Amino acid sequence: MKGNLENLELNISEYRCAKCRDLTFIVEDGVAIACECRGVRQAEEILKRSGISEEFRNKRFSNFVYGSQRQIIDAYKEACTYSKYFKDIENDRCNSIMFMGQVGSGKTHLSLAIANELMENSVGVVYMSYREVITKLKQNIMDDVYYHRVLGKYKIARVLLIDDLFKGKVTDSDINIIFELINYRYFNKLPVIVSCELDVDGLLNVDEAIGSRLVEMCKDYLLELKGQRLNYRMYGK
Repeated sequence: MKGNLENLELNISEYRCAKCRDLTFIVEDGVAIACECRGVRQAEEILKRSGISEEFRNKRFSNFVYGSQRQIIDAYKEACTYSKYFKDIENDRCNSIMFMGQVGSGKTHLSLAIANELMENSVGVVYMSYREVITKLKQNIMDDVYYHRVLGKYKIARVLLIDDLFKGKVTDSDINIIFELINYRYFNKLPVIVSCELDVDGLLNVDEAIGSRLVEMCKDYLLELKGQRLNYRMYGK
């Protein structure tokens, strides 16, 4: 008997949660009840699927240094407001946010701060580094399985963060891929968080169809950061 108890204790210790034995639910009187560990597991899975690196997970509102630049302060406030009321607007047409303009103004930090805040509230966010992903997709564009699997992940994400949209030389292939992605999310009212060095006119000049959809999706949260000394990396730290 003692040996059986020791084996039972050993088996239970192999589970992360001894209460539910990692099922994330407990059956009581024939009814499945969510275990207290379920929320933690869901949060872990959201983070795992996000593609956000350990370094980027540290980009928070609490460590964003906005200094005295009015535009950056306003962008910070809008980012905080967007995060706070996200679930209220998620299913609306204007459910997205875009940070545009000058290099080094904190666009990526604020985008990631929103993503990290949403994930802590059990909202799934997938990170997409524009240049890296677009390059890989073009290299594998003849591989239908790879192309649709990768692009599909970004199409259907509950929230998609696109970092440095249209950074560098933009080709027709780049435009076609991004149009397919944005068009899908636009018609399915799926939110995006975007950082882009272009201003609105520059974005529309690259492609009017993509630009106009993004502007409409982000109409209530469209932040353009411009100015000679508006460099978060140089003056914000």
